[in-house]
Amino acid sequence: MKKLDIFFGKTHALKNVTLDVSANKVLAAIGPAGSGKTTFLRSLNRLNDLNPDMRYTGKILLDGKNIYDEDVNPVELRRKVGMIFALPIPLPMSICENITYGPKLAGTKNRAELRELVEKSLEDSFLWDEVKDRLDDPAMKLSGGQQQRLCIARTLALKPDVILMDEPCSGLDPISTAKIEEAMTALKKEYTIIIVTNNTKQAARVGDNTAFFLMGELIEYGETGKMFTAPNDKRTEEYISGRFG
Repeated sequence: MKKLDIFFGKTHALKNVTLDVSANKVLAAIGPAGSGKTTFLRSLNRLNDLNPDMRYTGKILLDGKNIYDEDVNPVELRRKVGMIFALPIPLPMSICENITYGPKLAGTKNRAELRELVEKSLEDSFLWDEVKDRLDDPAMKLSGGQQQRLCIARTLALKPDVILMDEPCSGLDPISTAKIEEAMTALKKEYTIIIVTNNTKQAARVGDNTAFFLMGELIEYGETGKMFTAPNDKRTEEYISGRFG
């Protein structure tokens, strides 16, 4: 990300942000409400484009290619850079069909390949053991934590390079949260993960690197352990310690 500014009408949502995201790491974006962290996340697969009042300056390079170039198809980009939202939204179909829906649209027809994809995606999202005997059951019957892991599996089935997570554990119980965090730690071996979280403790647990946003500005960015023990900016220390936010 190079000198990125994002505006929604007259609102300057993201201000001159420059940072590099390391491959096969978890980057945790933290900050109070309205700090710009979700705008930052949604810029990475151009979801902000869906707002007609959005305009931007600067660049976002993925493997050296500016994702805002005219020849970049946003739909193809979103397959490569998948998004997990705070509220899990299973499709109104079976568990298995939730996983195969995207790959089928993308042209995968081979049944054996699809079955293998279902198993691997569910295993990688730490859900396989819980649902392997009821793949034909409606996905809506799963618990909230299971639905969120199903949404992760659905994203993995499209074989992305980058996974974006917007408060994926919001509203979940501690056991479900722990399973999703465990999945993140395992998944970074194959994927680059960027998570927005309002839980600084979660950022400390899962983030290899952390970015602290405040009022649209990137205040501090660096290795999580160092930031949480010896931050460079007083505002970072005050936010992490709970003095504001």
